[in-house]
Amino acid sequence: MDKDLNQMSQKELEALKADIDQALASLESRRRTEARVAAESAAREHGFSLDELLEMGKARGSRTAKKNPPRYRNPENPTETWTGRGRKPGWIKEALEQGRPLSDLEI
Repeated sequence: MDKDLNQMSQKELEALKADIDQALASLESRRRTEARVAAESAAREHGFSLDELLEMGKARGSRTAKKNPPRYRNPENPTETWTGRGRKPGWIKEALEQGRPLSDLEI
């Protein structure tokens, strides 16, 4: 392909760009298909289907995504809660400075 880009019109350059974008999308699609076929083959060699392995990963990830439930609530603003982990919110610090025990703020 011996084209002098400097000699091409804007319309020709835009058409060339569209062709290149289409070729890149097609290449990516082929590469994904090849990768999936290779992954399915590797899974079969070990006695699994690729879908089984992917489901195992989803189940494992969902266990680690659990949030800690809140353990403390601000009595002046019940929408403010704290799990007891990480930095203490300002309302917890203020209550402790006022001499209130942390147990007074438990849910």
